[in-house]
Amino acid sequence: MRRFTALYQRLDRLTATNDKRRALVDYIRGCPPEDLAWALLLLSGGKVGGARRKLATTGELREWVSEVSGNPAWLVEESYHQVGDLAETLTLLLPPATMRAPDQGLHAWITGVLYPIANAAAEVRRAVIVDAWDGLDDAERLVFNKLLTGSMRIGVSQGLLQQALAEVSGLEVAVIAQRMLGNWDPTAEFATRLLSTEPQIGDASTPYPFQLASPLEAAAPSLGDVNDWHLEWKWDGIRLQLIHREQEVALWSRGEERLDGRFPEIEAMAALLPACVLDGELLAWDADDAQPRPFAALQTRIQRKKPGLKVLAETPVVMVVYDLLELDGNDLREEPLQARRAKLHALVTGLDHPALRLSPQVVVESWESAAALREQSRERGVEGLMVKRATSAYVGGRKRGDWWKWKIDPMTIDAVLVYAQAGHGRRSNLYTDYTFAVWDGDALVPVAKAYSGLTDAEILKLDKWIRSHTKERFGPVRSVTPELVFELGFEGVNISKRHKSGIATRFPRILRWRTDKKAADADLLATLASLAN
Repeated sequence: MRRFTALYQRLDRLTATNDKRRALVDYIRGCPPEDLAWALLLLSGGKVGGARRKLATTGELREWVSEVSGNPAWLVEESYHQVGDLAETLTLLLPPATMRAPDQGLHAWITGVLYPIANAAAEVRRAVIVDAWDGLDDAERLVFNKLLTGSMRIGVSQGLLQQALAEVSGLEVAVIAQRMLGNWDPTAEFATRLLSTEPQIGDASTPYPFQLASPLEAAAPSLGDVNDWHLEWKWDGIRLQLIHREQEVALWSRGEERLDGRFPEIEAMAALLPACVLDGELLAWDADDAQPRPFAALQTRIQRKKPGLKVLAETPVVMVVYDLLELDGNDLREEPLQARRAKLHALVTGLDHPALRLSPQVVVESWESAAALREQSRERGVEGLMVKRATSAYVGGRKRGDWWKWKIDPMTIDAVLVYAQAGHGRRSNLYTDYTFAVWDGDALVPVAKAYSGLTDAEILKLDKWIRSHTKERFGPVRSVTPELVFELGFEGVNISKRHKSGIATRFPRILRWRTDKKAADADLLATLASLAN
């Protein structure tokens, strides 16, 4: 526990990605495999308890810390709302430890202390947890409390964790990602297999690292001659890498999540292809209009691991491909884009399958004509243009200079701040989660939540204002005087039966604080609805 606690403290103090990766590498090297397996599960968002193992409810933990510390229940509740994290609140309220428990590894704490009391009577669980509290220092208590509450968020992404594992093992990041797929048990055997350089079952379905594009913020003509570039539409779907190797088909999202079983029509199509690796976009498709449907249509299928016939019929999908990374076992990534595209064109036309479409090249004579076409993006159901150097190789990650995304400007509205909630982690003592509303007649109707877009100085100023203009409190949420107006940007608007307003906005974020406007100047719900697809 002490070794993992030291890692937690180190990660909590660091902000730079490279420093966090170094901390993870230092921990992984020399870590017993049984402890490493549990650390990986926790840092990946896994929990010790869950539906099958009841360790302690949040209500029980508040009650027990109230009894142990002598603080009344109302004070515990108020402290929690102020701190914003239950594990931290428990740690702050507990009295000093009266003993020092012997050090045990993470595996021993979980399987030897917590698992034996799972689902036991409340008094049994209370006795073990209170005894553990009394034998740990504050840093260890915090980690222990996070095991209990299941909130081990520490600013470590899955990708960063996989990079550290790859550095220690010498394996490719994609190999590590593939081996961490699905529901795995945190055992020493799993940790050993994960870092092994020996081929494992399933390695044939390992994807290549995705090449990413940078936002084109400069004027397009600054890129030079338009004929040196390959232009195509920027599709609004799920980035997908299709792999067909050794009679096995695998579908990978850009988030390095395997999507097998969710899109059976794509898998069936892939099985007809020769051995290859394709890069493209998964889209819900309107066959009658021969164009993509809104992303909201695709969302109905993303979480369905085994879609039924009705869902398949109502929301057909296609893969629009724009790159060929491997063919018949040959890695093509070093070939120029225009050569890869020629082979891709032959592959798609040769198969002639309705679930596979080639992303067409947008042919223009000048950057001015490209800009004019870009203005038609919303009518076409796309997000703008992709601009790729015609001679570029396929390089994993975001290599600036070869691939650009020239997106259309976001939709915008002016909305009124109506609710605020404290953030998490380092921002748990600041109000940084905001709810915004627009006018529907004489009433303000919430339509969007946003967490980003303000500077640190604006966040501090707004936090002070929120505290002095609170109307009501609903647990951690504050209702505020509807006075402040903010310009919000978003990628799309959809009609939604799940939202009280009847509207759902996609990727809302704050563009600016409109200090020049009053609440009465905010937009109408009807205006927002008119932007819906």
